[in-house]
Amino acid sequence: MSQELIHVYLMPGMAASPQIFEYIKLPNEQFQIHYLEWMLPIENETLKAYALRMNQHIHHDQIVLLGVSFGGILVQEMSRHIKVKKLIIVSSVKSSSELPKRFLLLKWTRAYKLLPTKWISNIKLFSKYAFGENVQRRLDLYKRYLSFNQPEYLKWAIEQLVCWKQQEVIPKIVHIHGDHDHVFPIKHISDCMTIKGGTHVMIINKFRWFNTHLPTIILEG
Repeated sequence: MSQELIHVYLMPGMAASPQIFEYIKLPNEQFQIHYLEWMLPIENETLKAYALRMNQHIHHDQIVLLGVSFGGILVQEMSRHIKVKKLIIVSSVKSSSELPKRFLLLKWTRAYKLLPTKWISNIKLFSKYAFGENVQRRLDLYKRYLSFNQPEYLKWAIEQLVCWKQQEVIPKIVHIHGDHDHVFPIKHISDCMTIKGGTHVMIINKFRWFNTHLPTIILEG
């Protein structure tokens, strides 16, 4: 009798396309991967409402939800309304207390509302924090992976990120984090699986670690 497949849904980070998962491979006799994509938000849409809309793209029961960065925040909101077998976040945060001070400052001062649309739409500025200081490498990765960069989406996403109010950590969540993450520094993160040398884009450049360990992480407990 063949083993029932485990359906794994992958949510990319802010402005990113599912192509960031192009190197993630799981044994196809056990797992089937599904890619989620960002949608344009409806005017004044809350993160909860957006998560409910995203859940309409889930077509299986007892799934594995994995989200990267801001996508990790979204999958936590999604998991409140569906049953999941495993909830995994990568290069993300489990509560607002894990956000770095610069994000909290944007929230307290509401400065995120003053960011010019033209500046917001230039995701290349944000890519510096994700992909590092090497300019050519950064631009190459930007062109390849950060394609969902409409200004109305980015303004919404930044507001949802800095204003996220989650205080209680979701039980049994699996948090995988790099010790060289400059977007969400490891010093603010607790109770995670730490990847040595992992940056904010380790889902791309540490894919071998994920391909080796994800099956065990999904199947255990």
